[in-house]
Amino acid sequence: MRLYVLGLLGLLVIANAFYLPGVAPREYQMGEWVNVKVNSIKSTETAIPYDMYSLMVCYPEKSVDGKSVVEVKKSGKVKVKGEAENLGEILWGDSIKPSRYNLRMQEDVTCQKVCTTKPNPKNVEKKSRESIPLKRLKRRIDEQYRGHMILDNLPISEVYIWEGGARGLFYRRGYPLGIPGNRTHHSVVYNHLAFTVKYHKAENLPGWRIVGFEVVPYSVLSSSIDSDCKSKADFDAEKYPEQKLVVKPVEEATKYLSWSYSVKWAEDKTVAWSSRWDHYLRSSDASAANIHWFAIVNSLMIVLCLTGMVAMILLRALHKDFNRYNNPDNEDEAQEETGWKLVHADVFRPPHNSSFLAVYVGSGAQLFGMCCITLTFALLGFLSPARRGGLMTAMLVLFALMGSVGGFATAIVSNMFGQRSWNTIILSGLWVPGKAFGIFFVINLILWAQGAASAVPFYVLLGLIALWFFVSLPLVCFGAAVGYRRGAIQQPKPVGTIPRPIPEAKWHMRPLIVVLCTGAVPFGAVFIE
Repeated sequence: MRLYVLGLLGLLVIANAFYLPGVAPREYQMGEWVNVKVNSIKSTETAIPYDMYSLMVCYPEKSVDGKSVVEVKKSGKVKVKGEAENLGEILWGDSIKPSRYNLRMQEDVTCQKVCTTKPNPKNVEKKSRESIPLKRLKRRIDEQYRGHMILDNLPISEVYIWEGGARGLFYRRGYPLGIPGNRTHHSVVYNHLAFTVKYHKAENLPGWRIVGFEVVPYSVLSSSIDSDCKSKADFDAEKYPEQKLVVKPVEEATKYLSWSYSVKWAEDKTVAWSSRWDHYLRSSDASAANIHWFAIVNSLMIVLCLTGMVAMILLRALHKDFNRYNNPDNEDEAQEETGWKLVHADVFRPPHNSSFLAVYVGSGAQLFGMCCITLTFALLGFLSPARRGGLMTAMLVLFALMGSVGGFATAIVSNMFGQRSWNTIILSGLWVPGKAFGIFFVINLILWAQGAASAVPFYVLLGLIALWFFVSLPLVCFGAAVGYRRGAIQQPKPVGTIPRPIPEAKWHMRPLIVVLCTGAVPFGAVFIE
């Protein structure tokens, strides 16, 4: 044992720290190109992400390395090629693509015009003759969609001064596309982005590392951008009139939109590269943090109190029965079958649909194993937030690998009930995942019809089915084979040959009423949240 401990200590001495693939720091040299990428636009109002290039914005011409990223289809539609995404990114609705915003390290830009976009005069509605691109952009602004960009694997954010319980800076990811309109005022589009990129000097290494990516959106009249936006001239976005987005009347509709940006580089010696994500993690939804924790603690306390009350009532009734049976003065009453004696021969009787109980126990064990391993990897730092989609990918893969645990638990429970059947094992591998996949497939059809960025392509669905049938299901069968080899769990009390008749339950004890009542508390907590 001592040699084992000494060996572990020796490994700790010679061990070196390492960075996970994809999250290692990068040093940029003075004047080096730093490419800004765009992600899906998202909103908490609709929860449906859309591709940034589904709007009337500037399309990229070429990437930083000179490759073409635009593909023109036969129908005339323009498609921007995205980056290779992992499974988690696709399921999460991320659509990362190159942008027209290209920065140079430590080179400030007062104002740089990106492009001018015009609505296609042929792309109009037949009845109202309203421009479809303008109407789509207005709808996304009114639905409070936020644009998302990425620089050096760091998401863009707005910075506010938080005046809540813990005062400080509040970072909110993304930026609003504009100001929603109403019946009296037109919507306003944010067409000028003021970037602030924070960096610091890498120790003992040539170059600088990016530790912050902030933005302040402005609305500037397009004609002002065309005339005054120059890289070397002073440009104050606040002094120009706003660019309103007019859809109707058609005669006064917006003719074109000009887009621009400015860049300011600021050195920040207080933030290290390894802690640049701390701002996002600490201030994520800071305004709702107290309500969030209160709802969670409130729900847990209610569940724990109700569980404790029921357990105390049952234990008290059971002890009362045992005391009455052991009392020598109550020998006549002890001969009567009341209380525990009345039900002791039926407590461990296999229930109706015991195979489904075994299936759900196995699926629960599979989910529990997946959660435990995922949390362990997250605590060890293998699931960094910088690895977009890493958490979702890990959960799916681990759920498939935990099929052996689910099959083992299903086999143990079904063997305990004396119903050893491989049909139950196959059902364990198909029932819960099948229902989840069916619901996911229906939702995906709706997202696909809406043109959402989170709509999963057909080849990804085939990959999920392959992971399910060729990895998870065989592991379920393997775990069940191991579980069936073990002996059945012996019950502490024998089961009577004749089941005791169960009296008819009252109306408030029926399964439907019980399910609705017990689900009201967690539903209320979720609804309030």
